Amino acid sequence: MSHMANKKRPAFTLPRGATGFFQPGDGALPETDQRAFRTALHAAARVAEGRVGDIEEQVYPRTFHTASVVHGTVDGENVILCHAHHPWIAFVMERRDWYTDAFLSPPPWAHSFTSAGFVVLSREQLATPLADVDASALSQAEWRQVRHHGVATLGGVLFNAWD
Repeated sequence: MSHMANKKRPAFTLPRGATGFFQPGDGALPETDQRAFRTALHAAARVAEGRVGDIEEQVYPRTFHTASVVHGTVDGENVILCHAHHPWIAFVMERRDWYTDAFLSPPPWAHSFTSAGFVVLSREQLATPLADVDASALSQAEWRQVRHHGVATLGGVLFNAWD
């Protein structure tokens, strides 16, 4: 396979609703099943030999739910982001309203989310430059937000608090 054949295929395709930003005329965005997320979270906590910490449901303008798995090890708490509109999971160091970087590699027990039908995003995927992502489904309004907030990575587009 030549180097050029690899270059053309985007690593990730952003579907409608990925940014969480939409115009009222666009119609409602899809919603991630919160019960499925909670179920996967409890399964992950069992596998991690920990417990579910605080769960914060997504509130506009944030695009994600935040939760944690707490365990007795040195790192103590794993913070988990669940996209509100698509079944994407990411891991971060601390709770914030938006992220541009600071994503972590998924812990070994992240497969609990995959088994429940979620897509666990790696630190490398989330750091992917927007130029390497298929963003053709984004609207002009979404691109204005991307430029306005100076977002340059996939993770920054997915886990934001634009309004």
